[in-house]
Amino acid sequence: QEQLMESGGGLVQPGGSLRLSCAGADVGTIGWFRRAPGKEREVVSCISPGNSRPFYADSVKGRFTISRDNAKNTVYLQMDSLIPEDSATYYCATSCFLNFLSHFSWGQGTQVTVSS
Repeated sequence: QEQLMESGGGLVQPGGSLRLSCAGADVGTIGWFRRAPGKEREVVSCISPGNSRPFYADSVKGRFTISRDNAKNTVYLQMDSLIPEDSATYYCATSCFLNFLSHFSWGQGTQVTVSS
């Protein structure tokens, strides 16, 4: 199993932006997930090998953009117009579906905190 490493999180004010990176991503499907304290892990965005029609959760549609640089084996999540509800630990994985990730070795994630 490929090892993925998330980075780019931090503390940002509401309305601000962050760009998360998922290093070690090969050319396959990569999903970004997040888990807030006391909540279940949820999918945020997902990109296929051909980059066609990326998926976005309704809660982030229009504010987040997923992209990939295959030469760098990295998938990015550009997060704009951040709101406090986006605060969570963000993870990347090799599928869009949690059901397919039951044996996936999750990384440590990267913490995003949106607060004034």
